[in-house]
Amino acid sequence: MSLSMPTLTDATLTLEERVATLTMNRHDVRNALTGTALVDDIVATANWVNHTDEVSALVITGAGSAFSAGGNVKDMARRDGDFAGDAAEVAERYRRGIQRMPLALEAVEVPIIAAINGPAIGAGFDLANMADLRIASRQAKFGETFLNLGIIPGDGGAWFMQRQIGYQRAFELTLSGRVIDTQEALAYGIVLEVVEPDALMTAAMAHAGRIAAQPPKATRLTKRLMKMAPDMELKAFLDVCAVFQGMSHNEPEHLEAVQQMLDRMKK
Repeated sequence: MSLSMPTLTDATLTLEERVATLTMNRHDVRNALTGTALVDDIVATANWVNHTDEVSALVITGAGSAFSAGGNVKDMARRDGDFAGDAAEVAERYRRGIQRMPLALEAVEVPIIAAINGPAIGAGFDLANMADLRIASRQAKFGETFLNLGIIPGDGGAWFMQRQIGYQRAFELTLSGRVIDTQEALAYGIVLEVVEPDALMTAAMAHAGRIAAQPPKATRLTKRLMKMAPDMELKAFLDVCAVFQGMSHNEPEHLEAVQQMLDRMKK
């Protein structure tokens, strides 16, 4: 597949050793997902990853002090931008706007790691929960704060969070609208690891590098299985596993990996 990268407006994208890194670069508005081109950039990157065999992991992080502040509250106050118009107009703008982000990220075929450099609030928190793994700087904070503004998680946050931490915890955080620190997030299982700010990208890239070192086609199939498993009956799931395993056993990367293991056993 082509390595030609998408043209992004408000984010930067790099690729090194099979790890793509998307950095949201609107620190002037704390990487807000509305009123910027960040949703377009995220969707474009997700599509590019799925069509680029040279990518085995995607890291998403933010430039500046925040991971993402979510929606632009000033636009909400003015009933401007994504929040202008009557109920039908706002609903359609959500469908054509921010709701493209969860659909695109849920369809990404490689593991996604969120390197959360600062506050992840509202839709920014939901964006973090759309990743498969979350590594947080100690400067991060998390808040499902929609109800504080008299709105609901319109980007699918109520779907993602309870899959990460269970219904009861997700319910309490969503209905209270409270902001939590990294220690509470770690205890709840929202984040996998908390590190010092200057160690964040090193930690995230270490996780990404371990994944990217695995056989790439089997990695994509394994992620697909992990996503499918919660919604399938065991018998149907095992049938899919059998098909995917047949595919894997017939890939050159399988024999290469087996030979590498045999070589290591000889030492």
